[in-house]
Amino acid sequence: MDRLFFLDKSDPGSWKALNGLALKVAAAAEAAGLNRALVELVNVRISQLNGCAYCLDLHDRLAREAGASDQHLAVLTAWRETALFDETERAALAIGEAVTALHHDATALAELAGARAVLTEAQYSALQWCAITIDAFNRVSILSAHPVRPRTTSGDPVRPRTTAGPLDNQGAAATPASTGAPP
Repeated sequence: MDRLFFLDKSDPGSWKALNGLALKVAAAAEAAGLNRALVELVNVRISQLNGCAYCLDLHDRLAREAGASDQHLAVLTAWRETALFDETERAALAIGEAVTALHHDATALAELAGARAVLTEAQYSALQWCAITIDAFNRVSILSAHPVRPRTTSGDPVRPRTTAGPLDNQGAAATPASTGAPP
């Protein structure tokens, strides 16, 4: 089986439905007063747990654009070990991990009870839906082996060069016909 299989491309209707769910969940999070940076921190953390390179690349970028700090992202895997995260962030990360791991030992149950004490019912619900949704996207991307494309330090996509020769004004390899030179 040499051919790539992209699950999202194989069933566009289901993919569209998943994206529709993501839009509804984002609206619920916003209506509950959860800021985008917080939701993206949860997305990054869950993508770390699931090992989804494509989603990590995407949501790390979106988290920074939403205002998450480099420092928060750098220590995210050890969020319990630092005082950098406020109680709302800690509650959101605990929910994300509990939804993803689906284990409910005494520590997870205590963290979820703590989260319920910090968050409103709407926030608690929205964060669970955020976690469920990114878990689904992680699984689609992992099963599809979505590639992570290289970017420059400024975040722009790196355009692969297919030839070692000069480029014409559209960035394509220059040919005698495109440069006006005789063949």
